[in-house]
Amino acid sequence: MEYTCGYSSPIGEMTMASDGIHLTGLWFNGQKYFGSTLDKEHKELPADRKEEIPVFGQTKRWLDAYFAGESLPSRPPLAPRGSAFRQQVWEILMEIPYGETVTYGEIAGKMSGGGIGMSAQAVGGAVGHNPISIIIPCHRVLGSSGQLTGYAGGLDKKEYLLKLERRGRSEERSAP
Repeated sequence: MEYTCGYSSPIGEMTMASDGIHLTGLWFNGQKYFGSTLDKEHKELPADRKEEIPVFGQTKRWLDAYFAGESLPSRPPLAPRGSAFRQQVWEILMEIPYGETVTYGEIAGKMSGGGIGMSAQAVGGAVGHNPISIIIPCHRVLGSSGQLTGYAGGLDKKEYLLKLERRGRSEERSAP
């Protein structure tokens, strides 16, 4: 059984999904590939019951801190569903530091050990199918010349998230 629960972010309503222990999905409502990894059988919990599944409470606290620009607590336990290739790309995404960005080509190079053979387009497909928005930071991936490209939740949300993180990093640096 899989469970879902809503979350209200400053940039739109989101849906969290869990297998009861791990976070398996986090999407902006209506985004491309919304709910693509949900089981056919899932139960929507009302927002006031999300604490019954601890990972929803952990995710809410993580997201609240993220959007407030506060120090982030530990990530909730994650279990995104996808092919081995996609899992590898998502692991690399989680290594991108807060407030920093990389390109699809840089990820492809990392996956191929700096050699030739990995396609930035293949990486882009895996990034685009990331089922756990924000926590697996696919918004930190840019096009080859640093331009904002492809974000399943919409480029306006990607831009907001990157500005939020840049602001947080500049405040961090200016602190006494």
